[in-house]
Amino acid sequence: MNRILITGANSYIGTSFEKYMEDKEGYEIDTLDMRNQNWVDHDFSKYDVVFHVAGIAHIKETKENKCLYYEINRDLAVQVANKAKSEKVKQFIFMSSMSIYGLDSFDGLINLETEPNPKTNYGKSKFEAEQLLSEIEDKQFGLSIIRAPMVYGHNSPGNLGRLFRVVRKVHIFPKFNNQRSTIAVEKLSIGIKDIIDRNKRGVFLLQNEEYMCTYQTVREQMEKEKIKVLYTSAFNPLIRFFTKKIILLKKTFGDLKFENEQIKDQS
Repeated sequence: MNRILITGANSYIGTSFEKYMEDKEGYEIDTLDMRNQNWVDHDFSKYDVVFHVAGIAHIKETKENKCLYYEINRDLAVQVANKAKSEKVKQFIFMSSMSIYGLDSFDGLINLETEPNPKTNYGKSKFEAEQLLSEIEDKQFGLSIIRAPMVYGHNSPGNLGRLFRVVRKVHIFPKFNNQRSTIAVEKLSIGIKDIIDRNKRGVFLLQNEEYMCTYQTVREQMEKEKIKVLYTSAFNPLIRFFTKKIILLKKTFGDLKFENEQIKDQS
């Protein structure tokens, strides 16, 4: 029996993984709410794996909420890992992000040798958490870091869902080709299960087999919903010019790609 604790109740990724594992034999899964300090009294000693997904994302960064990113994405992760280690948990899986590489467009492909260069508080807090967690790891306490690209799926809370909502209202969208690494939440769940089953340590750049083109993805979704949208190339010169200057355009139309599904396996 593989006993797994998901720290971060009601998170999209955590809930999706728990649902994916429902019909799998040999697993016992619990979730833990991290929004108050009651989690410190929870008994971690009965688990083999802690899958830490609690974090702050998908909100506008301001001077006022800057500290919150580091308190939750970095400090909380380290506190949970220290508790897990002290209570003899064997494996700690940390949900990091492709954002540690920054939001700039890349001429080449990102791989495990690419130097992290986070630009946002979200990316910086995730990368600092990775560094601190690496110091905790030892032979008895394995660390697995998943640097996920954009995760999507039914009712996903991220940027793609927001984009769909905008297009439904304005009925116009640029016919602009780009390539981005993404991962379906079900494929991510498959990858997490594999990491657990094989007790794999290291850094994992998981992604879909094909890159996403924002325009094509929007078109497919709107056709599926039978919503009429005008697709035009008229805005393309402006998009090319401003993509490197405006973060929102970088996220929507920039190129940001992993080389392939890479694994720095230390198991």
